[in-house]
Amino acid sequence: MYVIAHLSDPHLDGSEEARSRLRKITSYVRESSVDVVLVSGDLADHGLPAEYDELAGELSFDVPVLVLPGNHDVSTPLRAGLDSFVTSDGDAHPVHQVHEVGAARFVLVDTTVPGADHGLLSAESLAWLDGVLREPFDGPVFVAMHHPPLDLHHPVMDQWKLEDREPLAQVLTGKPITAILTGHVHNAIVTNFAGHPVLGAPGIRSTVPLPFEPTTDSVVDPQAHPGLAFHAHAPNEPLQTIYRYPR
Repeated sequence: MYVIAHLSDPHLDGSEEARSRLRKITSYVRESSVDVVLVSGDLADHGLPAEYDELAGELSFDVPVLVLPGNHDVSTPLRAGLDSFVTSDGDAHPVHQVHEVGAARFVLVDTTVPGADHGLLSAESLAWLDGVLREPFDGPVFVAMHHPPLDLHHPVMDQWKLEDREPLAQVLTGKPITAILTGHVHNAIVTNFAGHPVLGAPGIRSTVPLPFEPTTDSVVDPQAHPGLAFHAHAPNEPLQTIYRYPR
């Protein structure tokens, strides 16, 4: 069995609160048996070099670690502070990557727009993604991106959604993709897009209560327990996703 530990949205900012919430998750992962760790964006809260330096120290595992940017991240300091994790060519935006880790291939797509909170993929990015997904690979293929291709039906979060999704659907339709792994909405999400499962990891720094849940005074609930997803792949079996909220 091949197991992915999927983390998202730690929003590290130098505070003890953010650090301790992330450590609840990383310590749980270190006590588990996984093949790879994926962190799907909003690694830092302000995109500052010191925040990426802190994150690099927190992401010490005995297995490969994959990271991709979210809307709170800034490409150049991310590349500099996390240079041991990032293989993307260039020194700025976008930070697209392809990693083969054991039996699986990970296509990490940068959906961010510099200076904005919504997501969007340019024609150049879509062409890159289409080319990568056409390459033959004998094993599971995971596409990871920060912004999920969905409407959350949340009055604030939907202002920051992935826009213009039809061209992305055209690229993904019919491709041999095991699952699309996402973050951004600070909720465990299970849906589908372009014929593929979409699996979103919970937020580490906070949770976003949805309109049909009990109301809060804030968009985010910083007291909710941080969580993560485990994605377990076995040959000739459906992918399984298990969500955990360590206390």
